[in-house]
Amino acid sequence: MRIAFISDIHANREALDACVAHARRHGVDRWVFLGDLVGYGADPSYVVDKVRELAGDSGVVIKGNHDAAAASGVADSMNEYATAAVIWTYDELDDDARNYLRTLPMTVEEDDRLYVHSDATRPDEWRYVADAPSAERSLRATEKRLTFCGHIHVPQLYHMAPQKPAVGFKPQNGAPVPLVASRKWLMVQGAVGQPRDHNPAAAYGLLDVKRNEMSYMRVPYDIEGAARKIHAAGLPQLLAARLFIGR
Repeated sequence: MRIAFISDIHANREALDACVAHARRHGVDRWVFLGDLVGYGADPSYVVDKVRELAGDSGVVIKGNHDAAAASGVADSMNEYATAAVIWTYDELDDDARNYLRTLPMTVEEDDRLYVHSDATRPDEWRYVADAPSAERSLRATEKRLTFCGHIHVPQLYHMAPQKPAVGFKPQNGAPVPLVASRKWLMVQGAVGQPRDHNPAAAYGLLDVKRNEMSYMRVPYDIEGAARKIHAAGLPQLLAARLFIGR
């Protein structure tokens, strides 16, 4: 079985569709969405509908901080650009979509895996996993061997052997990483809709359960089209400009 991990779509229809098509070509069997379906981008309704369709009865969808904010229309502790997008998104979504986002789970556990949008210690505080100490904190918060999260828009991978500190490294595009069974692993997914690692290509992850291997994928998409929609919606221009630089 192959599971696609999709995180931080941020209402970017073009990026989502490109990643879905790419994953299907790689034989994906199941979808796990790690939060922040909406926010920043101009296609929140389409993205929510598409995610619900793809997840179906067997997939998983986790709540992200932008999903929680857009469902309520309240953007606590967000910058002015994110706040503007939250308010616009709240008005753009219908009641059914808002309720769907509102009722998404914060975490899901299955087999030896934990799915969460941010740090596993307190998912409701939206802490970032951005370095080895924060990764170790998150790994120690669960008994599961594999943790999958997003939130920081930068692909990262950490592992931790028994009685050892967590160690991180930058995964290479498309190169399968064997998930050694004697270690715990934390896979931070890059962003589909708004990458921030100086690479504008959409990012997602692919887990080969049978082979016990994780691959990090990058997919080009129609950035110009996504940016035009942001401008047309009257959203902050910065949200379009940063798509071109992946930052």
